[in-house]
Amino acid sequence: MSITQSFMLAVKSLAASKMRAFLTMLGIVIGVAAVIALVSLMNGMSSLIVSSFEDMGMNNIMVSFTPRGGNREIKPEDMQKFCDDREDLYFGMTPTLNIMGATVKQGTVNSNTSSVVGVSELYDEINGKAVEQGTFLTYVDVENRMRNCVIGTYVRDYFFDGDAIGKTIKINGYPFCVTGVLEESAGGEQSSADDTILIPYTVASKIAFTRVSNYTVAAKDNEHVEEAKKELQKYLFNELGDEDMYTIITMQEAANIVDDILGKMSMVLVGIAGISLLVGGIGIMNIMLVSVTERTREIGIRKALGATPWDILSQFVVEAITTSAIGGVVGIFFGVFLARMLGNMVGLRAVISASAILISVSVSAGIGIAFGYFPAKKAAKLNPIDALRYD
Repeated sequence: MSITQSFMLAVKSLAASKMRAFLTMLGIVIGVAAVIALVSLMNGMSSLIVSSFEDMGMNNIMVSFTPRGGNREIKPEDMQKFCDDREDLYFGMTPTLNIMGATVKQGTVNSNTSSVVGVSELYDEINGKAVEQGTFLTYVDVENRMRNCVIGTYVRDYFFDGDAIGKTIKINGYPFCVTGVLEESAGGEQSSADDTILIPYTVASKIAFTRVSNYTVAAKDNEHVEEAKKELQKYLFNELGDEDMYTIITMQEAANIVDDILGKMSMVLVGIAGISLLVGGIGIMNIMLVSVTERTREIGIRKALGATPWDILSQFVVEAITTSAIGGVVGIFFGVFLARMLGNMVGLRAVISASAILISVSVSAGIGIAFGYFPAKKAAKLNPIDALRYD
């Protein structure tokens, strides 16, 4: 008997008991859909993070200092002079000083979720931030310690109902004048990048009673990042004499680390989702065993008419493969729909992975072979006399 004939018999068998066939496929459908949805969402998240890093500038180098006592330190003016002396390698730098637990207030309205960060006048250019309204901080603001600030769209809408330029907001009791509003980048949500207030780092240092320990240094372009990093490492070691006092990482390295973490998370999630494929395979084997028992007499008649053990084996294996393959195809459509629906719910663009679809279908077909072989082998070994006597 040809494979085509086996396939036609399998389709007729499934059509004869639609509900049982559907329940048999359900485990495969759920497993395939879960794998595709999870991989697509993780791919979307990875794409979003890489895009965010690119927006911030892949030529950026982050420098973080760990205070260890003593008089050795790198001040903002020292870092600025270093960059100015190597204009062939560096575009510029900006200190970043986070004021932890800052209280923001305007009139009777207050918030503890806004992140208040001290930066320089180059922060917007280095980190790819654009101003939607007003102007960004200037060199004069930083140099003269002026209490001006640039806010995110959430802060603008929450405190000023959309009209903030020229108005005053208090940070830890100090009044600041709003000179600009950043372009929205995170949907204007609370505790997001839009819930941010940028002030001159010279003022932030005074308010927080701490010195700057983090810098973002921008290389001239992407081609000079590695050279710029090496020069920066050499400079800091010469000045501090201890590599444990500072950490240097490029934006590309940070993106690679995050991408690697997401890849491992994706593998773990796919492994968990794959358990449902295993359950689906067991379900197929269980139903095929029941089917062999129900069709014992049919098998006896076919053998009596000349069917070989291979004919019987191929019939039941093809039926198991057909069941899992149909479940896999249905699972693909359901998985794509689920990925896009969940992506829309969390504001993430799901990236449908062709490799995930191919692997899911291959695995579902493999499950059909693996879990369908044992019942098929049992059917092929039936003695035709005993099968004919079976009632």
